[in-house]
Amino acid sequence: MNLSNLKPAKGAVKGSKRIGRGTGSGRGGTSTRGHKGAGSRSGHSTKIGFEGGQMPLQRRVPKFGFKNINRVEYNGVNLDTLQALIEKFNLTTVDFDALKAHGLVSKNDKVKILGRGELKAKVEVTAHAFTASAQKAIEAAGGSIVKI
Repeated sequence: MNLSNLKPAKGAVKGSKRIGRGTGSGRGGTSTRGHKGAGSRSGHSTKIGFEGGQMPLQRRVPKFGFKNINRVEYNGVNLDTLQALIEKFNLTTVDFDALKAHGLVSKNDKVKILGRGELKAKVEVTAHAFTASAQKAIEAAGGSIVKI
């Protein structure tokens, strides 16, 4: 006994019923296709989503809005979060690597610095984008910004 001669137990596997082999077979005549109509003809196949003439779900559901395929998604980091990070880890520069190391962003994110909160430390901030209020607050604290 080995893997090359394994087979199912006798009577475990039943043969499929042959369709269209005479009336005595129980599947003769129309061969389970019913009478007339497209489904009874050879070569017939329904389109994807076809629901027998009923308005398909794809067309029943209302559609609205617009998805811009060129949209750039930014991961926002606020000034109060930056301030907490600077105080906790004594940072002089905040760049993408520092934000990634402390779990604020992941490797494929684009970072946008947002203006909530206040920044007290003089620090150089490097990010992909800045809001006007964030840029003003960083420069008011004596820091500088660098766009990646």
